Amino acid sequence: MATYLVTGCAGFIANEVAAQLIQAGHKVIGIDNVNDYYDVRLKEHRLERLQSHTPEQFELVRGDIEDIATLRELFDGNQFDGVLNLAARAGVRYSMENPHVYMTTNAMGSLNLLEQMQQHGVKKYVLASTSSLYAGQPMPFVETLPVNTPISPYAASKKAAEAMAYAYHHLYDIDVSVCRYFTVYGPAGRPDMCIFRFIKWIDEGTPIELFGDGEQSRDFTYVSDIAAGTIAALQPVGYEVVNLGGGGTPVSLNTIISMLEERLGKKAKIEHKTFHKADIKITSADISKAHDLLGWTPQVELDEGIDASVNWYLEHQPWSGQLQLP
Repeated sequence: MATYLVTGCAGFIANEVAAQLIQAGHKVIGIDNVNDYYDVRLKEHRLERLQSHTPEQFELVRGDIEDIATLRELFDGNQFDGVLNLAARAGVRYSMENPHVYMTTNAMGSLNLLEQMQQHGVKKYVLASTSSLYAGQPMPFVETLPVNTPISPYAASKKAAEAMAYAYHHLYDIDVSVCRYFTVYGPAGRPDMCIFRFIKWIDEGTPIELFGDGEQSRDFTYVSDIAAGTIAALQPVGYEVVNLGGGGTPVSLNTIISMLEERLGKKAKIEHKTFHKADIKITSADISKAHDLLGWTPQVELDEGIDASVNWYLEHQPWSGQLQLP
């Protein structure tokens, strides 16, 4: 049984990562500041799932990776076999409204963890990064593309975290896997992302805010697949960047809306808005490296994943429908 530190464990993806690690027989110590970027009730709902396990399987620290004293105490008191850093401020548009917190959490928080790792001899680091770094590059996006022109503070902060992780790999021989995620969705998903928002808006009859013509397309990836890929990235690799995405044909938002209308039995009302310059028109992942290096391929088809997302929302009514959107 290994012991892993999972940061951001009240978050959408990290919560699933922690659950899969526990299921595999490992101990997880999770840290999360449970901030109010989006409705805290959803974060507490996810934490209940982890806290149903025994203290030998899961421990929660309500703290912040920006707080060096908290991290020092955590590393002094535990022997970690690896750190999976999924704590982050996410979202492209909000990063333009509040860029400083993106830099302090995504870049400085990552540095704080790396510094504790090198001081305590922890040799494995998995960093959650983003497909947003590929903006303006040719598709499908492959890991060798230069990603030196981020177009949002969010992407820039993730690039900084990747670069610092490389420096600590070079200096202190920390083994680093950087996982670049592509549009993750699923049950109890983030309410600032399109699938959660579209389900809620269609169900309650609120007009969908659609930026552009709706033909922008994404490489949607189901949360359990992303978590499995993140855990696979715990194996020693040196320093590698790996795409975790659906790997199929990108799907347009208009297609997603049609799929949700069918499952909810309701017609969407749509309010078109100007396409945002910080957004990417299409994302498409080349995932051959994840297959070759990590032995990972996504398992959940879009139809199945959309079913599970809608079913979670309906099963948790009326509570799920009362969650506030950021």
